[in-house]
Amino acid sequence: MKTGYTILLLHGPNLNLLGTREPDVYGTRTLDDINREVTALGEELGADIKAFQSNSEGALIDCIHDNRDASGIVINPAAFTHTSVALMDAIKAVGIPAVEVHLSNIHSREEFRKKSFIAPVCIGQISGFGAFSYLLGVRAIVDYLNNRIGK
Repeated sequence: MKTGYTILLLHGPNLNLLGTREPDVYGTRTLDDINREVTALGEELGADIKAFQSNSEGALIDCIHDNRDASGIVINPAAFTHTSVALMDAIKAVGIPAVEVHLSNIHSREEFRKKSFIAPVCIGQISGFGAFSYLLGVRAIVDYLNNRIGK
């Protein structure tokens, strides 16, 4: 079942260090592991996954702008969650439905991590399920697209 959807999978700063960075908080799966799992799920759901990681806010924004034809976005903005009005504006500007995901539960961590600039421009936020958060995010965006387009 091919849906024709292209899902942009965006990973923010320091996520390239997954697997070795604070495994007690972020788990032991690498970014490559996550990308493989998400790509396999995308195939199962009939969606193409286009993954991109950057430690640069500008590169993430450029990627969003350059992929305005994507059907949906699943984004882990990492630290930019709590700081980036520019990233929020980019998502809002392109009008692509987005789901924000986090490996850890940002609401149970330090106070500054509880505020997301990205969540208000997303259809939803998933956090606290480790790498599974990404899979839930892809399922959520595909379900949203199926129901929105099918109505």
